[in-house]
Amino acid sequence: MREAEFLQTLHFNSLRLADGSLVNMSVPIVLAIDDAQKRAIGDRRKVALVDPNTNKPIAILSDMEIYHHNKEERIARTWGTTAPGLPYVEEAITNAGNWLIGGDLEVIEPIKYNDGLDQYRLSPAQLREEFSRRKADAVFAFQLRNPVHNGHALLMTDTRRRLLKMGYKNPILLLHPLGGYTKADDVPLCWRMKQHEKVLEDGVLNPETTVISIFPSPMHYAGPTEVQWHAKARINAGANFYIVGRDPAGMSHPVEKRDLYDADHGKKVLSMAPGLERLNILPFKVAAYDKKQRKMNFFEPSRKDDFLFISGTKMRTLARNRENPPDGFMCPSGWEVLVKYYDNLAPGHKVRETVPA
Repeated sequence: MREAEFLQTLHFNSLRLADGSLVNMSVPIVLAIDDAQKRAIGDRRKVALVDPNTNKPIAILSDMEIYHHNKEERIARTWGTTAPGLPYVEEAITNAGNWLIGGDLEVIEPIKYNDGLDQYRLSPAQLREEFSRRKADAVFAFQLRNPVHNGHALLMTDTRRRLLKMGYKNPILLLHPLGGYTKADDVPLCWRMKQHEKVLEDGVLNPETTVISIFPSPMHYAGPTEVQWHAKARINAGANFYIVGRDPAGMSHPVEKRDLYDADHGKKVLSMAPGLERLNILPFKVAAYDKKQRKMNFFEPSRKDDFLFISGTKMRTLARNRENPPDGFMCPSGWEVLVKYYDNLAPGHKVRETVPA
C-alpha cells in the first residue's frame, strides 16, 4: 500500500477507487523496511521482492513510495488498544522496520511454498473458476483456524440445507482454513489440513459440494476490524454467503480478565460495513455436544443440562493427553491426526487444562 491507501484503511476501513467507487479495506497490507534497506534503495523507483529462502525474485515493486511506519497509530486503530501482549503485534509489527514501502506490484509467477500444500492454495480467480465448473448457484464460506469437529460440520451442512430451502439448486461450501500466522497454541496448518482431509474422506463433509482452499492471510485477532477483511476476501473469491459466529477474530484481553471485543459486534459490524453489501451474513447457530443424543447438536436452552460445551482449549488438552472426546464429537480418523500432532510435539507430556481465575 502507498501512504494514501494506508491512511484510508486505518481511518475509514475502506478505499476510494479512481472511478469514485468505495471498496471495503479494514486491515492494511504493507511491507516494512528498516533504515539500512531505505538507504540502499535510495532514489530508485523499482525494486525486486525476493524469496527469503531461495533469494529468487518473485515480484517487482515499481513507482514506489516510502513513508513513515507509525506503529502506535497502526496498532491503536487496528486493535482498538495498544496494550502489551497482542500476538500479531509482537510477531510482525513491534520489531518491524520504521518505514513502509508501497507501489505497483507485479507478481512474476505464482508463489509456491513447497510444503506439500500448494495444491490447496487457490487464488480468487481459480476459486471462481472452480465454482463455475461445479455449476454453483450459491457459495457459502466458512473460515476456521481449528480442526473441524462435528459441530462445525453440523453448521456447514445445515447452512446448505437452508440454502436449498431458499430455492438454490447447488450451493457449494468454501472451506477456507486460515493459512498465515496463528498463535503458538493453535494447531499448525499442515496438521489441520491432514485433519480436514480425513473429514472429507470420512464423508463428514461431502467432497462433491465442498471446495477446500487455504486462505493465506495471517491472523491478527483484531475482532470487528479484521472480520471485515475476512468477509471482503471471500467476496473476491466468489462467495455470496458467509457464516459468522460469536466473537469472530476475537481473543481474550492480553492484560485484563475479559474478552477484548464484544462478542456480538463482529456480526453487527458486518451487517453495516460499507462495501460488503453483496455478502449475505449467516449468523452461527450455537452447537454443543448433546449427551442424550450422543452427538453434536444445536443447543436448546430448554434442556441446557443435556449439553456439554467442549472449548478449543479443552479439545487440545484432551488430544495432547491422548484422552478421547465423547463419541460423536469428531470423526475418529480426524481425532487420530490431532493426537498424532501432539505426540510428535511433546511425547508423553501431560497437560493440565488451564482454569480461568
